[in-house]
Amino acid sequence: MSGPDGPSRADDHRKAPRRRGEVLEQAILRAAAEELAEVGYAGFGIDRVATRAGTNKTTIYRRWPSRAALAVAAFRDAALTDDVPDTGDLRTDALAVLRAAADRMTSRQGELLHVLATEMHSQPDLLREVRDQLFDTSVTRWLTILGRAIARGQARPEALSPRIATVAVDLLRNEYLVRGVTTIPDSTITEIIDTIYLPLVRPHIGQGGE
Repeated sequence: MSGPDGPSRADDHRKAPRRRGEVLEQAILRAAAEELAEVGYAGFGIDRVATRAGTNKTTIYRRWPSRAALAVAAFRDAALTDDVPDTGDLRTDALAVLRAAADRMTSRQGELLHVLATEMHSQPDLLREVRDQLFDTSVTRWLTILGRAIARGQARPEALSPRIATVAVDLLRNEYLVRGVTTIPDSTITEIIDTIYLPLVRPHIGQGGE
């Protein structure tokens, strides 16, 4: 029906398709990442994210129970998804994984990491979320390449622990977060692998390794 001013509200009003599932989640995560980049974790709030994403707080809380969980999820969403390399050579695999990590640190993911890292030690809830979720993928990736190397005799079984497996990426993260390096040269990546990581994990002389 039409009124004097044109089509009636009932005829003219067309609702936008309701976002669901992954489409809605991606909109929320993008909004959360933008909020973190603009205001940091201290000013980060579910209300602001909901407004930016065009949704409501209840919808967000159904998926992420706290602002810390949402902040970490936004960070993880910004990460590049990398396959774990399996070239048959520990050095080649380790270099590939560390180079991928360096690329992430100079991307939007790296910017968000810097925001979280500067505040998480004074925010117990955020620190807990980071420890429980954020580094799980990295640990799994490094344990995978190290486990394969052990099976090939290129690394010693005693090295298969999260603390040892992630030494290389921890040192790389230190370059970025502590030393303030914005672009990590490939020479630094190679140095970390060749002078620290490989000597640490390879079999000792007499164990039958390389």
